Amino acid sequence: MPTPKFHFSGKSSPEIFVGRIGYPNINHGILAPSENDNLSNFATAEDWSKNNFSIENILRIRGGLVHGKTKTNIKSTSKIKKISEILTLSSRPVSTEFFLKKKPSLEFITSSIFRPMTNPAPLQKVVLEENPKVEKKVDYITSDTSVLANNAIKELYDSKISVDHLQKLLSIGLLGKKSSRKMVPTAWSITATDDIVSIELLNKIKYYKEENEIKLFSGVFVGNYIEILVLPGAFSFEAIEVWGDESVPLESSKFYQDYESFHGRKVYAKNITGGYYAMRLGATEYLGRTKRQAKILSFRLITKDYYAPLGVGVVREVARRAFNSPPKIFDSIDEALKEMENKLGIKAQKIKQKSWTLNHEIKQKSLRNFF
Repeated sequence: MPTPKFHFSGKSSPEIFVGRIGYPNINHGILAPSENDNLSNFATAEDWSKNNFSIENILRIRGGLVHGKTKTNIKSTSKIKKISEILTLSSRPVSTEFFLKKKPSLEFITSSIFRPMTNPAPLQKVVLEENPKVEKKVDYITSDTSVLANNAIKELYDSKISVDHLQKLLSIGLLGKKSSRKMVPTAWSITATDDIVSIELLNKIKYYKEENEIKLFSGVFVGNYIEILVLPGAFSFEAIEVWGDESVPLESSKFYQDYESFHGRKVYAKNITGGYYAMRLGATEYLGRTKRQAKILSFRLITKDYYAPLGVGVVREVARRAFNSPPKIFDSIDEALKEMENKLGIKAQKIKQKSWTLNHEIKQKSLRNFF
């Protein structure tokens, strides 16, 4: 990687980051490549998945970014905040000039929630070198200071604005009523957006006809394997995660689990955290496309090949990969569990034992004939 500079011009992806330490006085900043503008084209997990990038390639791309940041209040109206808002509105990279107070530190921070952050430096000034391209719908909704943030996200999602873009708009404080607008830490806004979008989809899904087949979807990306079992019945969702470790048999590893019935969740999914909402979003997008409701068990295996956390967006994209692939159809749940056993290397009986869905639904008369 080239030596970071005090002053440079680059195309901001656009990518902003809002920290949470010290809330409501937090670090807020902009990420941009100091040398290779092409890095701006691969800013999200969706981009990485579409291009089938390896972890090594993703880390190389992220390592070429400089994170210019400044300490500010979540209600800030500073010039840097205004530039951040303009960059966030844009649907394409924007040439931007950066002035740093000192040379960036050679740091690399990874997280299970947000994308890897690299080369932080205190930001002195930012200057736009070209006009951003803003979608009409984004301009219209962000200019409306009377609409609730949830309704704004729903309308923008229905207009095909990406989830990643919605998250950034929420994080920088461009959604919601005027009096409520403020910056939201990136880690919070990612999960909040996944949650809001999937709940809005569920408001329709719960009126659809029930799925009448047993289906198994499979997805894999950067060492993350997801097997998603779709069962007949009214909507419910369960996510289970296990970390593969060669020193411990999978059967003996710790299983993490969160779930919800038809009536939804009342508390945060504290066991799987953001990954739960990312997987649920993939599931609700699929049900929305097929206009069906179903009972869904999403099982994620994290292998040793996933040696660096890349953010919760990767989980969302693995789930999307699974649902965008043709499923296998089975006559019984036991047959589907046997296939999951073959794919994951975890005994079917263990999966059945750990699953709330299977333990709960096995008692339901409507499913007895499937075992």
